[in-house]
Amino acid sequence: MADNSPSTGDSEASQFTTTPNATQGVAAAIIMLAVGGLFIGTGEFASMSLLPSLAESTGVSVPTAGGYISSYAIGVVVGAPTIAILAARWPRKILLMALLGLFVAGYGASAVAWNQSLLLIARFLSGLPHGAYYGVACLVAASLVPEGRKAQAAGYVMAGLAAANVVGVPAATWIGQLFGWRASFAALAAGGCAALVLFWFFIPSVSPDRSASPTSELSGLRRPQLWLTLATASIGFGGMFSVYSYITPTLTELTGFESAHVPVILALWGVGMIVGNLVGGWLADRALVPAIFGIMIWNAVFLAMFSVLAGSDIGTVIVLFLIGCGFALVPALQVRLMNVAGEAQTLAASLNHSAFNISNAIGASLGGWSIAMGYGWGSTGWVGAALALLGIVFMAISVLMQHRWERRSSQMAQLT
Repeated sequence: MADNSPSTGDSEASQFTTTPNATQGVAAAIIMLAVGGLFIGTGEFASMSLLPSLAESTGVSVPTAGGYISSYAIGVVVGAPTIAILAARWPRKILLMALLGLFVAGYGASAVAWNQSLLLIARFLSGLPHGAYYGVACLVAASLVPEGRKAQAAGYVMAGLAAANVVGVPAATWIGQLFGWRASFAALAAGGCAALVLFWFFIPSVSPDRSASPTSELSGLRRPQLWLTLATASIGFGGMFSVYSYITPTLTELTGFESAHVPVILALWGVGMIVGNLVGGWLADRALVPAIFGIMIWNAVFLAMFSVLAGSDIGTVIVLFLIGCGFALVPALQVRLMNVAGEAQTLAASLNHSAFNISNAIGASLGGWSIAMGYGWGSTGWVGAALALLGIVFMAISVLMQHRWERRSSQMAQLT
């Protein structure tokens, strides 16, 4: 019979059978993992800031061009579980470098795609390594630190994704404005090549659990808590992408900013993401479930405020920073998934990013629908707030089911 109970003492550290050989230092290894995440995150978010250019170049409307974002997200959803299962026994360093190689191939293809169909395919290919990279990188980082700091270690890796919005996305947007979006994608491919060289020298050799197998990874899919946590991420985080996917035209068409100001505003959003990411890891190590609920309430409030304040330049800048802080949900849900996944640690860590990219596809699609229906650029905030509230519902169901199972287990123990 499948064990559908939530895990209470699982730690991803137990998934490694050898001590990592961090000859270059733990801090350097974690920084390099974050650097890889910076390039991958830049690629994900830069396509959103470049969306008007992508639409114009391929002859489609901006809402239709949202399909490039959705195509990337579908690549993440497909790639994360597939790679996690098939590469369950791969050495982690080799797997991470292979994922970066796939990243380079995807962005090289994106840079030379000459029509809508080819760009959709290239964006799908670019998304394939995303979830598996962040999942494996977080597991490797967590294996390098003591208990009680694992969520923070995962948070440091995910800070690379957050930092992409401070450094990478503004740079990619600037390159795109000067030389065209193809140059932005080509620069990302070149950055991926540089990261491959750095990984060879700085990432320690970490062996996976010798009992790991496709079967053991798939066993996690029989746990209802895993699916409920994934639903929380898939729905509850969609609000950020509903707003972010159309942030450039919203800022220029509704708020009234010049296009030259957009990279600076995106950088401020990224600062909020870094702050939220680090705070989220700290909170998750202390009070995981309350932290998740608190962060989702935060998101619902400030996504709604975006719609209210989208016509004000100062109000918009402030609320975008606060929405960025809602990125704290990422490390918190990462740890929640590890706790409920049992032996399927790699799959769970990767599926977290599949879930967030399902939220990417949902947010981009619903935000685009709202705009296309004539509700205006600012309506994406209301869509986002509704998604955040729905995520709270899924998390509440997860917690109630967990408490019910714990009471039932306690009663059975007393009877025996």
